[in-house]
Amino acid sequence: MHKLTTRQRTLASELSFGGYGVHSGQPVTLSIAPAPPNSGYLISRDLTDGRKTLPVQIHFSRVTRTTLCTTLDLGDSVSVATVEHVVSALSGMGVDNALITLDGGECPILDGSARPFAEAILGAGLEIQPAVRRFIKIVRAVTVRNNDAFAALEPYNGRALDLEIDFDSKVIGRQRMIFDWSPRKYYEDVSRARTFGFVRDAKILRQAGYALGSSLDNSITVHEDRILNPGGLRYEDEFVRHKLLDAIGDLSLGGMPIYGRFRSYKGGHALNAHVLSSLFASDANYEIVSGEDLPLDFDALDDLPEGLSVHSYLRSVV
Repeated sequence: MHKLTTRQRTLASELSFGGYGVHSGQPVTLSIAPAPPNSGYLISRDLTDGRKTLPVQIHFSRVTRTTLCTTLDLGDSVSVATVEHVVSALSGMGVDNALITLDGGECPILDGSARPFAEAILGAGLEIQPAVRRFIKIVRAVTVRNNDAFAALEPYNGRALDLEIDFDSKVIGRQRMIFDWSPRKYYEDVSRARTFGFVRDAKILRQAGYALGSSLDNSITVHEDRILNPGGLRYEDEFVRHKLLDAIGDLSLGGMPIYGRFRSYKGGHALNAHVLSSLFASDANYEIVSGEDLPLDFDALDDLPEGLSVHSYLRSVV
């Protein structure tokens, strides 16, 4: 009998969201539904002509653009942008399988963080599925660089992220966060961190077709040496925490949870995608392992946010 802590999990019920794309400024509705074991994160798009794309796996091999967000190619000239926050919430909260469906070309930004997605998952609860969780275990370190910026995946007895950012801004400066993953720590320490931007860049970004839906309601806005948002910051180091939130989402595009350590300095969506490509470039870099083969059955799986219910076999997903 497989231990429940190492079995895969999906949502106990479907979730829905409505909002606007932070870059497109266009309205969009998005749903997240339960999905079968071993499917990972799937995505489908409802098109304006009544057609619906077939669900495809959210995977780094489908990444087509990493400027300011992660954009995926769904095939047949259909794409979806800004997927990182919703998959960050799924991964961070310990969901293994889910189907995302949306009716626009960009996921809704909501409040600029992953918290609305995480809160909805908390309210719905999770369902344990009759399949063992599988992990990508890092066995040989890989590193990608862009000048002094880098991203690395390394062997480690757990799931850890070590991120450092360095901005030419008195408000941000140099910040570092070391994070040992568990669903509870993700919910409390990461999920509320919002995306951010600078007033000095706004005009250029909008001329290029980005940040058309950005506002103080969904982005931390920095102007010279002050933050314009009336409520200030949610965390003292909210900027690096949001970069960590993004990295958790981007790394989930490996198709399974990563067992190892991720390190990054001045990183972003592009380096996150590149380090996954480098990892999978050689079978010597990783191995696929069962959760039952990890030390102590990986206790972090049991560290859940207060109020998150986990049910056993309430129904089957087909």
